[in-house]
Parts: sequence; structure tokens; C-alpha cells
Amino acid sequence: MLTLLQINTGIHGPASMSSILADEIAEAFSNRFSGTNHIKRDLGEDPIPHLDQATFESFSNPVSANVSAFPDELALSDKLISELKQADVLLIGAPMYNFMIPSTLKAWIDNVARAGETFRFSETGPVGLLSGKRAILVIAQGGEFLGTPADLQTGYLRMALGLMGITEIEFVYAMGLAMGPDKAEAGLEVARKKIAELFGPVPV
Repeated sequence: MLTLLQINTGIHGPASMSSILADEIAEAFSNRFSGTNHIKRDLGEDPIPHLDQATFESFSNPVSANVSAFPDELALSDKLISELKQADVLLIGAPMYNFMIPSTLKAWIDNVARAGETFRFSETGPVGLLSGKRAILVIAQGGEFLGTPADLQTGYLRMALGLMGITEIEFVYAMGLAMGPDKAEAGLEVARKKIAELFGPVPV
């Protein structure tokens, strides 16, 4: 049985196009792979606290942190990492906000990118510990920034996941969503065509 970990991050709830498309992918994935164990987090509805000094220090010394004043923060990071380790496929819906990913997604990454858990340091640099996993990233943009210096999302997410050893990544782009109805429709059509290529069509 495959496990799919879905992380939605749009702030517009059911109207968020990145979340809508990620939900469609999750449905298509579950249809193709029956019995899928689907773990879903919506960081727009249930955000993860941003990293602070005490939490970061607890990552470096979890034994001491267990008896400190910050056990809950460490326990949350442990749970998020457990979900990620369990997953065969990671699905992220990531809208562009001010040329970057939502801060809630950055908070999730900060909690799961932990030395000794999802990567380790070596003499030649960091080594990812989560190799063999697949990631599907839905990037929704109001403009059309793919292939330009303004598309900071693609490079950052590839680098952040690569740090943990997740290098098999499929990108689904929906662009031009704030450029009028025709551009938005065309952008969604491209995204759904990519989804169909990956898993087959999903009724919408």
C-alpha cells in the first residue's frame, strides 16, 4: 500500500487553485493506486508555528529538550518528519505569494529539514536521508514567471527537497491565474493536461 502525503498551503480555502489542483491529483493518485493511505495537511487552515530559537535549539539537542519548556514544538517536528518518512509520494500545493512560497510552507520545511533526521552533514556537504521518494509540486502563479528570474519557487523547492534526498520531482504549473479569464483558463488547462499525463483525467 502506497502512502501519499499531501500538503496544501493556499490561504483561500476551497477557492485556492493550488489546493484544488492538489486535491485533483490526490484523487487521481488514489484512483490509480487503490488502497492508498492518504495523509493530508492544510496549512492554510491549520498553520505550523514558524521556527524560533528555542525550537531550533531543541532540534540539535532533543534529549535535553524533552525535559525543557519546549517539548510540544519538538513533538510537532517529530510528527511531521514521521509523516514525511512514511510517505512514498509527497504532494505539495504551493501558490506564489510575493514571488515566493507561502510562509506556512516554509515553516513546514523548517520543521522537517532536520540534521540527523532527514539529512546529515558529511565532509563533502549535506547528504539527504529520504532518497527513493517521489514529489509532485503544484505551483500556482497569478502571472507567468516560469523560466524567468522571478520564479523563485521552483529553484527553492527543488533545493529544499534535494537537501533531504528527494530529487524525483514532477512540477505541475498553473500560470496566468490573475491575468484575466482567458489566461486563467489556459493556465488551468495546461495544469490539468499535465495531471492527466501523470495519472489520467480527473472529473472536474
